[in-house]
Amino acid sequence: MLKAGERAPEFTLPDDTGTDRSLTELLSSGAIILYFYPADFTPGCTRQACKLRDLNSEIQKAGLRVVGISPQNPHSHAKFREKHRLPFVLLSDEQKTVVKMYGLNGPLGIGVRRATYLIDGSRRVRDAVLADFLIGRHTDFVRKAILLRAASN
Repeated sequence: MLKAGERAPEFTLPDDTGTDRSLTELLSSGAIILYFYPADFTPGCTRQACKLRDLNSEIQKAGLRVVGISPQNPHSHAKFREKHRLPFVLLSDEQKTVVKMYGLNGPLGIGVRRATYLIDGSRRVRDAVLADFLIGRHTDFVRKAILLRAASN
């Protein structure tokens, strides 16, 4: 897993509409909360996405945006976004190329580890959390990122 202070690897993945999106483009408006999750529509991943949805106005007020990555295809992401009214971008990493670049491949190459990063506009990881089954730790991390950004603005 990438650590605070490291440079986030560049990538390009399709979003839920099939449009290719690069990390550089996503950071063009400033810092992002980049989160990796195992699968659309699973109970834990749905809970995590809905928590981020519910915090989205606070996230945006702090000058941040959310971007999610998982191995499902763009069509699955589109259905997941629509069903749960998710106001953020979901990227499809079907080959788990980016998952591996960020050190989040599951044990024995199976699955994806749940992690959340705060990445600034210069592609520096400012903070990160890994908590595979502890969804609340990711929500706490995002709240902390909001407070830190609000304090620095």
